[in-house]
Amino acid sequence: MRRILQLLAPILLLAVAAPAADLTVGTATARTGQKVTGFIQVPAGVDTASNIPVIVINGARPGPTLALVAGTHGTEYASILALQKLAQSVDPADLTGALIVVPLVNLASFAQKVPHLNPVDGKNMNRFFPGKADGTQTERASWAIAQQVVEKCDYLIDLHGGDLDENLHQYSYWANTGKEAFDATSRALVLAFGLDHVIIQDYRPNGPNPLDAGGATSLSRYAERLGKPAVVAEAGHAGTTHSEDIDALFHGSLSVMRHLKMLAGASSPVEHPLWIARITVMTSEQTGVFYPLAAPEAYVKQGMRIGYVTDFFGTKVWDAFAPVSGVIVYIGAVPSMVKGNTVAYIGELQP
Repeated sequence: MRRILQLLAPILLLAVAAPAADLTVGTATARTGQKVTGFIQVPAGVDTASNIPVIVINGARPGPTLALVAGTHGTEYASILALQKLAQSVDPADLTGALIVVPLVNLASFAQKVPHLNPVDGKNMNRFFPGKADGTQTERASWAIAQQVVEKCDYLIDLHGGDLDENLHQYSYWANTGKEAFDATSRALVLAFGLDHVIIQDYRPNGPNPLDAGGATSLSRYAERLGKPAVVAEAGHAGTTHSEDIDALFHGSLSVMRHLKMLAGASSPVEHPLWIARITVMTSEQTGVFYPLAAPEAYVKQGMRIGYVTDFFGTKVWDAFAPVSGVIVYIGAVPSMVKGNTVAYIGELQP
Protein backbone atom coordinates (compact mmCIF):
# COMPACT_ATOMS: atom_id res chain seq x y z
CA MET A 1 0.00 0.00 0.00
CA ARG A 2 2.82 2.38 0.91
CA ARG A 3 4.46 1.67 -2.47
CA ILE A 4 1.18 2.43 -4.27
CA LEU A 5 0.83 5.71 -2.38
CA GLN A 6 4.41 6.63 -3.26
CA LEU A 7 3.66 6.03 -6.93
CA LEU A 8 0.43 7.99 -6.77
CA ALA A 9 1.86 10.92 -4.82
CA PRO A 10 3.12 12.91 -7.86
CA ILE A 11 -0.20 12.42 -9.61
CA LEU A 12 -2.17 13.53 -6.55
CA LEU A 13 0.09 16.54 -6.15
CA LEU A 14 -0.52 17.55 -9.74
CA ALA A 15 -4.26 17.16 -9.24
CA VAL A 16 -4.20 19.42 -6.19
CA ALA A 17 -1.99 21.97 -7.91
CA ALA A 18 -3.94 21.94 -11.17
CA PRO A 19 -5.38 25.34 -11.99
CA ALA A 20 -9.11 25.94 -12.26
CA ALA A 21 -10.59 25.43 -15.70
CA ASP A 22 -10.62 28.18 -18.27
CA LEU A 23 -13.94 30.02 -18.52
CA THR A 24 -15.25 31.03 -21.92
CA VAL A 25 -18.20 33.32 -22.48
CA GLY A 26 -18.72 34.48 -26.03
CA THR A 27 -15.36 35.57 -27.45
CA ALA A 28 -13.81 36.02 -23.98
CA THR A 29 -11.74 33.18 -22.49
CA ALA A 30 -10.18 33.80 -19.08
CA ARG A 31 -7.63 31.48 -17.55
CA THR A 32 -7.01 31.28 -13.82
CA GLY A 33 -6.13 34.73 -12.48
CA GLN A 34 -7.16 36.58 -15.65
CA LYS A 35 -9.67 39.30 -16.51
CA VAL A 36 -10.68 39.26 -20.18
CA THR A 37 -13.18 41.27 -22.22
CA GLY A 38 -15.10 40.13 -25.27
CA PHE A 39 -18.54 39.95 -26.82
CA ILE A 40 -21.54 37.65 -26.77
CA GLN A 41 -22.25 37.61 -30.47
CA VAL A 42 -25.86 37.68 -31.62
CA PRO A 43 -25.86 36.89 -35.36
CA ALA A 44 -28.12 38.71 -37.80
CA GLY A 45 -31.45 37.04 -38.50
CA VAL A 46 -34.78 38.60 -39.38
CA ASP A 47 -33.19 41.84 -38.15
CA THR A 48 -29.73 43.18 -37.30
CA ALA A 49 -26.91 41.52 -35.37
CA SER A 50 -25.67 42.62 -31.95
CA ASN A 51 -22.43 42.26 -29.99
CA ILE A 52 -23.12 42.30 -26.25
CA PRO A 53 -20.06 43.26 -24.16
CA VAL A 54 -18.93 40.79 -21.50
CA ILE A 55 -16.13 40.74 -18.92
CA VAL A 56 -14.96 37.37 -17.58
CA ILE A 57 -12.95 37.43 -14.36
CA ASN A 58 -11.49 34.03 -13.45
CA GLY A 59 -10.24 34.10 -9.89
CA ALA A 60 -6.98 32.80 -8.50
CA ARG A 61 -8.82 30.05 -6.61
CA PRO A 62 -11.68 27.76 -7.68
CA GLY A 63 -15.14 28.57 -6.38
CA PRO A 64 -18.64 29.51 -7.50
CA THR A 65 -19.44 31.37 -10.71
CA LEU A 66 -21.55 34.49 -10.27
CA ALA A 67 -23.18 36.23 -13.24
CA LEU A 68 -24.02 39.94 -13.00
CA VAL A 69 -26.21 41.45 -15.70
CA ALA A 70 -27.43 45.01 -16.33
CA GLY A 71 -28.84 47.08 -19.15
CA THR A 72 -31.61 44.81 -20.40
CA HIS A 73 -33.32 48.19 -20.33
CA GLY A 74 -30.62 50.33 -21.86
CA THR A 75 -31.54 53.64 -20.24
CA GLU A 76 -31.39 52.31 -16.67
CA TYR A 77 -27.99 53.95 -16.45
CA ALA A 78 -27.21 53.52 -12.75
CA SER A 79 -27.15 49.73 -13.09
CA ILE A 80 -24.90 49.87 -16.16
CA LEU A 81 -22.36 52.17 -14.51
CA ALA A 82 -22.42 50.07 -11.34
CA LEU A 83 -21.33 46.96 -13.26
CA GLN A 84 -18.66 48.88 -15.18
CA LYS A 85 -17.30 50.05 -11.82
CA LEU A 86 -17.41 46.54 -10.40
CA ALA A 87 -15.65 44.96 -13.37
CA GLN A 88 -12.90 47.54 -13.16
CA SER A 89 -12.45 47.17 -9.40
CA VAL A 90 -12.27 43.39 -8.93
CA ASP A 91 -8.74 41.96 -9.09
CA PRO A 92 -8.64 38.29 -10.16
CA ALA A 93 -5.87 37.71 -7.61
CA ASP A 94 -8.36 38.55 -4.84
CA LEU A 95 -11.19 36.46 -6.23
CA THR A 96 -12.30 32.92 -5.38
CA GLY A 97 -14.43 31.57 -8.20
CA ALA A 98 -15.38 33.53 -11.29
CA LEU A 99 -17.50 36.45 -12.43
CA ILE A 100 -19.40 36.82 -15.69
CA VAL A 101 -20.20 40.53 -15.99
CA VAL A 102 -22.61 41.71 -18.70
CA PRO A 103 -22.96 45.48 -18.18
CA LEU A 104 -25.16 46.35 -21.17
CA VAL A 105 -27.53 43.92 -22.90
CA ASN A 106 -29.77 46.36 -24.79
CA LEU A 107 -27.30 48.33 -26.90
CA ALA A 108 -29.92 49.77 -29.26
CA SER A 109 -31.94 51.15 -26.33
CA PHE A 110 -28.79 52.71 -24.88
CA ALA A 111 -27.72 54.26 -28.21
CA GLN A 112 -31.14 55.59 -29.17
CA LYS A 113 -32.24 56.54 -25.61
CA VAL A 114 -35.39 54.41 -25.79
CA PRO A 115 -36.77 53.27 -22.40
CA HIS A 116 -38.20 49.83 -21.59
CA LEU A 117 -37.95 48.28 -25.05
CA ASN A 118 -35.44 47.20 -27.68
CA PRO A 119 -36.13 49.63 -30.55
CA VAL A 120 -34.93 47.05 -33.09
CA ASP A 121 -38.01 44.86 -32.58
CA GLY A 122 -40.11 46.73 -30.00
CA LYS A 123 -39.80 44.02 -27.34
CA ASN A 124 -38.95 44.11 -23.65
CA MET A 125 -35.60 42.34 -23.32
CA ASN A 126 -36.45 41.09 -19.83
CA ARG A 127 -39.53 39.12 -20.88
CA PHE A 128 -38.29 36.63 -23.48
CA PHE A 129 -35.97 34.16 -21.71
CA PRO A 130 -34.77 31.62 -22.70
CA GLY A 131 -35.34 33.16 -26.12
CA LYS A 132 -35.12 31.58 -29.55
CA ALA A 133 -32.12 31.08 -31.81
CA ASP A 134 -34.18 32.06 -34.86
CA GLY A 135 -36.37 34.81 -33.39
CA THR A 136 -36.10 38.57 -33.51
CA GLN A 137 -33.06 40.31 -32.01
CA THR A 138 -34.51 40.35 -28.47
CA GLU A 139 -35.24 36.63 -28.65
CA ARG A 140 -31.84 35.80 -30.17
CA ALA A 141 -30.04 37.91 -27.55
CA SER A 142 -32.02 36.18 -24.80
CA TRP A 143 -31.09 32.82 -26.28
CA ALA A 144 -27.40 33.74 -26.37
CA ILE A 145 -27.42 34.99 -22.76
CA ALA A 146 -29.34 31.92 -21.60
CA GLN A 147 -26.72 29.65 -23.20
CA GLN A 148 -23.57 31.67 -22.51
CA VAL A 149 -24.34 33.22 -19.11
CA VAL A 150 -27.17 31.52 -17.23
CA GLU A 151 -26.11 27.98 -18.12
CA LYS A 152 -22.54 28.70 -16.93
CA CYS A 153 -23.27 30.40 -13.61
CA ASP A 154 -24.18 29.12 -10.15
CA TYR A 155 -25.77 32.38 -8.95
CA LEU A 156 -27.11 35.44 -10.75
CA ILE A 157 -27.58 39.14 -9.94
CA ASP A 158 -29.82 41.12 -12.29
CA LEU A 159 -29.51 44.90 -11.85
CA HIS A 160 -32.16 47.43 -12.88
CA GLY A 161 -33.49 50.80 -11.92
CA GLY A 162 -34.64 54.27 -12.71
CA ASP A 163 -35.56 54.19 -16.39
CA LEU A 164 -36.17 57.54 -18.07
CA ASP A 165 -39.77 57.81 -16.84
CA GLU A 166 -39.33 56.08 -13.46
CA ASN A 167 -38.72 57.56 -10.03
CA LEU A 168 -38.19 54.73 -7.58
CA HIS A 169 -36.93 53.81 -4.15
CA GLN A 170 -34.05 51.33 -3.96
CA TYR A 171 -35.45 47.82 -3.57
CA SER A 172 -34.80 44.18 -4.36
CA TYR A 173 -36.94 41.14 -5.13
CA TRP A 174 -37.02 37.78 -3.36
CA ALA A 175 -38.67 34.81 -5.08
CA ASN A 176 -40.65 32.48 -2.82
CA THR A 177 -40.69 29.22 -4.80
CA GLY A 178 -41.89 26.92 -2.03
CA LYS A 179 -38.60 24.99 -2.20
CA GLU A 180 -37.29 25.36 1.34
CA ALA A 181 -33.53 24.96 0.83
CA PHE A 182 -33.49 26.95 -2.41
CA ASP A 183 -35.55 29.76 -0.89
CA ALA A 184 -33.28 29.95 2.16
CA THR A 185 -30.27 30.34 -0.12
CA SER A 186 -31.84 33.04 -2.29
CA ARG A 187 -33.24 34.86 0.75
CA ALA A 188 -29.76 35.03 2.27
CA LEU A 189 -28.42 36.46 -1.00
CA VAL A 190 -31.11 39.15 -1.12
CA LEU A 191 -30.48 40.14 2.49
CA ALA A 192 -26.73 40.20 1.82
CA PHE A 193 -27.34 42.66 -1.02
CA GLY A 194 -28.44 45.06 1.68
CA LEU A 195 -31.43 47.04 0.34
CA ASP A 196 -34.07 47.65 2.98
CA HIS A 197 -37.18 47.24 0.80
CA VAL A 198 -37.73 43.65 -0.41
CA ILE A 199 -40.62 42.72 -2.71
CA ILE A 200 -41.77 39.10 -2.39
CA GLN A 201 -42.53 37.30 -5.66
CA ASP A 202 -44.90 34.38 -5.12
CA TYR A 203 -43.64 31.59 -7.37
CA ARG A 204 -44.92 28.72 -5.22
CA PRO A 205 -46.60 25.80 -7.05
CA ASN A 206 -50.05 26.88 -5.82
CA GLY A 207 -49.29 30.60 -6.02
CA PRO A 208 -50.53 33.07 -8.65
CA ASN A 209 -47.33 32.81 -10.73
CA PRO A 210 -45.79 29.36 -10.23
CA LEU A 211 -42.11 29.12 -11.07
CA ASP A 212 -42.58 26.18 -13.42
CA ALA A 213 -45.24 27.92 -15.52
CA GLY A 214 -44.28 27.61 -19.16
CA GLY A 215 -43.56 30.35 -21.63
CA ALA A 216 -41.05 33.15 -21.95
CA THR A 217 -40.09 34.95 -18.77
CA SER A 218 -37.60 37.30 -17.09
CA LEU A 219 -33.88 36.63 -16.74
CA SER A 220 -34.04 36.01 -12.98
CA ARG A 221 -37.07 33.76 -13.14
CA TYR A 222 -35.46 31.70 -15.90
CA ALA A 223 -32.32 31.28 -13.77
CA GLU A 224 -34.48 30.19 -10.82
CA ARG A 225 -36.26 27.64 -13.01
CA LEU A 226 -32.82 26.11 -13.61
CA GLY A 227 -32.16 25.97 -9.86
CA LYS A 228 -29.81 28.96 -9.78
CA PRO A 229 -30.54 31.43 -6.95
CA ALA A 230 -30.96 34.99 -8.17
CA VAL A 231 -31.10 38.54 -6.85
CA VAL A 232 -32.91 41.36 -8.64
CA ALA A 233 -32.03 44.84 -7.38
CA GLU A 234 -33.24 48.25 -8.54
CA ALA A 235 -31.89 51.73 -7.84
CA GLY A 236 -32.18 54.91 -9.85
CA HIS A 237 -34.18 58.03 -10.63
CA ALA A 238 -35.35 58.96 -14.12
CA GLY A 239 -32.23 57.94 -16.01
CA THR A 240 -29.89 59.80 -13.67
CA THR A 241 -26.55 58.53 -12.40
CA HIS A 242 -26.55 59.69 -8.79
CA SER A 243 -23.67 58.25 -6.81
CA GLU A 244 -25.96 56.90 -4.08
CA ASP A 245 -27.78 54.70 -6.61
CA ILE A 246 -24.63 53.48 -8.36
CA ASP A 247 -22.96 52.81 -5.01
CA ALA A 248 -25.99 50.90 -3.67
CA LEU A 249 -25.82 48.48 -6.61
CA PHE A 250 -22.01 48.31 -6.59
CA HIS A 251 -21.63 47.68 -2.85
CA GLY A 252 -24.63 45.34 -2.81
CA SER A 253 -22.99 43.16 -5.45
CA LEU A 254 -19.71 43.11 -3.52
CA SER A 255 -21.58 42.17 -0.35
CA VAL A 256 -23.15 39.19 -2.11
CA MET A 257 -19.69 38.15 -3.30
CA ARG A 258 -18.42 38.28 0.28
CA HIS A 259 -21.43 36.27 1.43
CA LEU A 260 -20.48 33.62 -1.16
CA LYS A 261 -16.86 33.69 0.11
CA MET A 262 -15.68 34.93 -3.28
CA LEU A 263 -14.02 37.97 -1.69
CA ALA A 264 -12.39 38.37 1.70
CA GLY A 265 -14.32 40.14 4.42
CA ALA A 266 -17.82 40.05 5.82
CA SER A 267 -20.98 40.83 3.91
CA SER A 268 -23.25 43.67 5.02
CA PRO A 269 -26.77 42.21 5.20
CA VAL A 270 -29.77 44.40 5.86
CA GLU A 271 -30.91 43.83 9.44
CA HIS A 272 -34.49 45.07 9.38
CA PRO A 273 -35.89 44.81 5.85
CA LEU A 274 -39.35 46.01 4.95
CA TRP A 275 -41.04 42.99 3.35
CA ILE A 276 -43.54 43.92 0.65
CA ALA A 277 -46.05 41.12 0.14
CA ARG A 278 -47.71 42.40 -3.01
CA ILE A 279 -47.38 45.16 -5.60
CA THR A 280 -50.44 46.97 -6.91
CA VAL A 281 -49.81 48.58 -10.29
CA MET A 282 -51.79 51.78 -10.79
CA THR A 283 -52.41 52.93 -14.37
CA SER A 284 -53.70 56.19 -15.80
CA GLU A 285 -57.28 56.56 -16.96
CA GLN A 286 -56.46 59.59 -19.11
CA THR A 287 -53.86 60.86 -21.57
CA GLY A 288 -52.26 64.19 -20.77
CA VAL A 289 -49.77 65.81 -18.38
CA PHE A 290 -48.99 63.99 -15.13
CA TYR A 291 -48.31 65.78 -11.84
CA PRO A 292 -47.08 63.52 -9.01
CA LEU A 293 -48.04 64.49 -5.45
CA ALA A 294 -46.12 61.74 -3.64
CA ALA A 295 -42.55 60.50 -3.68
CA PRO A 296 -40.96 57.05 -3.49
CA GLU A 297 -40.97 55.55 0.03
CA ALA A 298 -44.01 57.62 1.02
CA TYR A 299 -46.67 55.71 2.94
CA VAL A 300 -50.13 56.27 1.54
CA LYS A 301 -53.65 55.38 2.68
CA GLN A 302 -56.25 53.88 0.37
CA GLY A 303 -58.09 56.75 -1.34
CA MET A 304 -55.27 59.26 -0.87
CA ARG A 305 -54.57 61.45 -3.93
CA ILE A 306 -51.04 60.73 -5.14
CA GLY A 307 -51.15 62.68 -8.41
CA TYR A 308 -53.32 64.02 -11.18
CA VAL A 309 -53.46 64.42 -14.96
CA THR A 310 -54.37 67.55 -16.91
CA ASP A 311 -55.22 67.95 -20.55
CA PHE A 312 -52.79 69.87 -22.74
CA PHE A 313 -54.47 73.16 -21.80
CA GLY A 314 -53.80 72.61 -18.09
CA THR A 315 -57.32 71.58 -17.06
CA LYS A 316 -57.40 68.66 -14.65
CA VAL A 317 -59.05 65.60 -16.21
CA TRP A 318 -58.25 62.84 -13.70
CA ASP A 319 -57.19 62.38 -10.09
CA ALA A 320 -54.95 59.44 -9.15
CA PHE A 321 -56.28 58.00 -5.88
CA ALA A 322 -54.34 55.17 -4.24
CA PRO A 323 -56.35 51.95 -4.65
CA VAL A 324 -54.67 50.37 -1.59
CA SER A 325 -52.70 51.40 1.47
CA GLY A 326 -48.95 50.85 1.34
CA VAL A 327 -45.59 52.27 0.41
CA ILE A 328 -44.81 53.85 -2.96
CA VAL A 329 -41.86 52.06 -4.50
CA TYR A 330 -42.22 53.69 -7.93
CA ILE A 331 -44.04 56.70 -9.34
CA GLY A 332 -44.02 58.32 -12.75
CA ALA A 333 -41.10 60.71 -13.13
CA VAL A 334 -42.06 62.75 -16.20
CA PRO A 335 -45.12 64.75 -17.27
CA SER A 336 -45.80 62.57 -20.32
CA MET A 337 -48.75 60.28 -19.63
CA VAL A 338 -50.83 58.05 -21.89
CA LYS A 339 -54.01 56.28 -20.90
CA GLY A 340 -53.09 52.83 -19.60
CA ASN A 341 -49.51 53.76 -18.70
CA THR A 342 -48.18 53.10 -15.22
CA VAL A 343 -48.66 55.87 -12.67
CA ALA A 344 -47.27 54.10 -9.62
CA TYR A 345 -46.36 50.85 -7.89
CA ILE A 346 -47.77 50.63 -4.39
CA GLY A 347 -46.33 47.95 -2.15
CA GLU A 348 -48.63 46.33 0.37
CA LEU A 349 -46.66 45.41 3.47
CA GLN A 350 -46.42 41.85 4.71
CA PRO A 351 -48.73 41.40 7.72
